[in-house]
Amino acid sequence: MDDMEIASVGQFQTLVRYNNPVLVVKHPDKKGAPLTELEMKRPQTAGALLDTKKETEEILNSILPPRCWEEDGQLWQQSVSSTPATRQDVINLQEMLDTRLQQTQARETGICPVRRELYSQCFDEIIRQVTINCSERGLLLLRIRDEIAMSMEAYETLYCSSVAFGMRKALQAHEEKEMLRDRVKTLESDKEALEEIISDMKMKQEQAERRNAELRASEEKKFTEEITFLKKTNAQLKAQLEGITAPKK
Repeated sequence: MDDMEIASVGQFQTLVRYNNPVLVVKHPDKKGAPLTELEMKRPQTAGALLDTKKETEEILNSILPPRCWEEDGQLWQQSVSSTPATRQDVINLQEMLDTRLQQTQARETGICPVRRELYSQCFDEIIRQVTINCSERGLLLLRIRDEIAMSMEAYETLYCSSVAFGMRKALQAHEEKEMLRDRVKTLESDKEALEEIISDMKMKQEQAERRNAELRASEEKKFTEEITFLKKTNAQLKAQLEGITAPKK
């Protein structure tokens, strides 16, 4: 059961066509019920046809492993159907796909896990139908499916890593932005402090210039008064000197 899918019955909503469930075994803890094993009844055919059908079923089981689930202490198994598909089955598959897309409200564009899962189920059903008619073609489609799945996983990994890288860059940019904001606040504070210093220095300069102007005016006034006094004194002395040196009549 390593390659089998184990789930509850309620989870089996798929576009892939399966056979009716088969009871595999009952657990011994169910009292009054002995261990039983049932196999699906298949019509008796010719030996060659039976071998071909058995080989096809084995290929189908390798492509789409049987799924198992446990219900009421009993283990059930359900394998993929080996009944060939008709044209009407393909039309029904398309209608079921459209219906499920509407019921699940899958997105028509962009990334949508629900839409991807439904198309994956539809592709598995197409692989089942093709494998019944030509096993080689079905195996080739299996390789294509696995390659697409690997590519999608690579894209998802790249997307997740790019999202993580973008988040790291966004956080880094946010941190740098906060640092720059703090730097701007610091520079604005320094600017205001320098502007206050400049304002104080301008006031001191104006006061110094005013004091210098007053001092210069006072010195000039004093100097003018001294010159005037000296000129007056000089004139008096000159007059006295002329009076002394003048001849008497």
